[in-house]
Amino acid sequence: MPKTHVSKSIFIAAEPNKVYTLINDFSHWTAWSPWAILETEAKVSVASDGKYFEWEGNRIGSGNMKITKEKGPHKIWADLTFLKPFKSKAKIEYTLTESEGGTQVTWEMYSSLPFFMFFMKDMMQKMIGMDFDRGLKMLKDLVENGKVNCKLTQENNQLFETVHYVGIKGTTPMTEMGLDMSKKIPQLKDYIKANNLESNGEIISIYHKWDMKNQTATYTLAAVVKTLPQNTIGHIISGTIPTTKVNKVIHTGDYDHLGNAWTMQMMMQRNKEFKQNKKMDPFEVYKNSPFHTPSEELITEVMFPTLD
Repeated sequence: MPKTHVSKSIFIAAEPNKVYTLINDFSHWTAWSPWAILETEAKVSVASDGKYFEWEGNRIGSGNMKITKEKGPHKIWADLTFLKPFKSKAKIEYTLTESEGGTQVTWEMYSSLPFFMFFMKDMMQKMIGMDFDRGLKMLKDLVENGKVNCKLTQENNQLFETVHYVGIKGTTPMTEMGLDMSKKIPQLKDYIKANNLESNGEIISIYHKWDMKNQTATYTLAAVVKTLPQNTIGHIISGTIPTTKVNKVIHTGDYDHLGNAWTMQMMMQRNKEFKQNKKMDPFEVYKNSPFHTPSEELITEVMFPTLD
């Protein structure tokens, strides 16, 4: 069977022992799990010693994980068993390395795929890697701030009213999207001011393509305007998102955790909780400004257009 290996790491500004106690006791798992946050109503059972847990959900499937060996506060080994949506087993390792001012945490998985899924090896490794990244960011938040600044709520079959926009389209590495947006927003504001366009200040990102192989996103960063300009110049474009039904996931919290909202949408679509209209691109609407709002209060609405 095709062998797989995923390894992701993050720096956490805390001593290893503080991080270790949140990893080696599964009673803390749901607070930073990249999967538990996608289905908070899933059934989770944790053993009294915190070394074993089981889960069962509609979106996240079912399985169990057991800690098999520990070398505190630097190493944890665990066995992971997936039962649904398909059976699979994996070896998990958490390595905590003391670093200047904190701890470098590495999360690794060694596994294999069924023969019939050999062609999905690269994609699966990248997808699991993104899950690990999401989880490590939440673990960092939990350790450093005492809580994870991410809350997800879902509203299906919502009506999104027509909006007009001016925007800038481009392709950028996923890891640099925040920086890319921060450069484009002033350009859009200057264009709106120079052309006397009326705007409510709302910013939208329309996502045209996710390139998982190269880890890039092609998207349009757009500013909502009351009416479309007669002409656009240079790299500025204009367009309209027509009235449509959407499946909405509302993310409250730091933009670093927005991947949770997108993953929730994709898992809901895969679980057939809504039928996506693939003729329209998904988009996200920023309901308040990061320049005037504490990060834990930022509200972002991730929209997937749906079919009736």
